[in-house]
Amino acid sequence: MSLQIGDQAPDFKLYSSDLAEVSLSAFKGKKVVIHFFPMAFTGTCTEQLCTMRDNFSFYEGIDAQVLGISVDSPFSLAKFKEVQSYQFPLLSDFNKDASQAYGAFYDEFVFGLKGVSKRAAFVVDEDGKIIYAEVLESAGDLPDFKAINDSLKA
Repeated sequence: MSLQIGDQAPDFKLYSSDLAEVSLSAFKGKKVVIHFFPMAFTGTCTEQLCTMRDNFSFYEGIDAQVLGISVDSPFSLAKFKEVQSYQFPLLSDFNKDASQAYGAFYDEFVFGLKGVSKRAAFVVDEDGKIIYAEVLESAGDLPDFKAINDSLKA
């Protein structure tokens, strides 16, 4: 079951592509945009995160933290971040705990792959409450970036 608007966002501790431990609670007092994505270096995932990259000045301007999360290793994410010049942390949910806690998890994905993050977007307010939640069943769909931005401005 995915999380709903008004729910407390589950905290997580994940390793970034820089091999630093990052927790959601470290951003208390700040809005956080969390993007789950299935796999680095794939077309729709690249488009999802490049949209965030290309609009980064908006998020920076309102002091919102952007985080990308997938089940890829921190090492794969480091290369993905480098190649695409992402300005925000990419976090490895290699053990799949955060993806499952947020209801953004495929038990079985394409090609028989098991345990992959669903494409999803969440906005967490300064108090740790979810103010936007979108979990997509089709990995080929993109989140509603306008709705994400509108929730941040509200």
